Amino acid sequence: MNCVSINLRTDEIVIKIDDNAEQSDITKELAIKLLELKKLYQDSKTPIRVTGKILKNSEIEEIESLIKKEINVKVRFDTPTSLGLHSITRSYKKDVATSETIYHKGSLRSGQKIEVEGSIVIIGDVNSGAEVIAGDNIVIIGTLRGLAHAGAKGNKEAIIATSTLDAVQLRISNIVKEIDKNEQVYEHVYIYVKDDQIIIE
Repeated sequence: MNCVSINLRTDEIVIKIDDNAEQSDITKELAIKLLELKKLYQDSKTPIRVTGKILKNSEIEEIESLIKKEINVKVRFDTPTSLGLHSITRSYKKDVATSETIYHKGSLRSGQKIEVEGSIVIIGDVNSGAEVIAGDNIVIIGTLRGLAHAGAKGNKEAIIATSTLDAVQLRISNIVKEIDKNEQVYEHVYIYVKDDQIIIE
């Protein structure tokens, strides 16, 4: 097992996690290596930076609590999130079709609507009452509060990715998912269709 490497630097300690490692292997190996690392710490408070694999929120929390249990220092996660289609494709091994991608800089206010034939990346928020409709994928580097409809022409392979999800409804192709307003606000999510149901990861 060698999915976790530890690199000691003068101002920080970098823990690199292999891209293809399973969470169970990561936590097992990390527990062993943290014991060795703990011996080096004594009184120092050198911060730890975790990099490498794209992690889900639950995985980040598990790794962070594992580190903090052994070494009580600042832990920062420098792992890629949903900033672009490349990381999304890597994250769940789904083929995101390469299509014409349009970039829109700035947030969409209530009443605004954007429709594109291919994919769209919005660098900003999609506020309540705003709509984004795409023939293929929708990526929002910001908060989605309005309506996002990906795969609008029937493409069930389309995905929606957003830094923060706070919307009441999602649509991919002809499939609709209502979200209860009392549910949690989701961070760094990928939304896709599996067995004719919309899945939020």
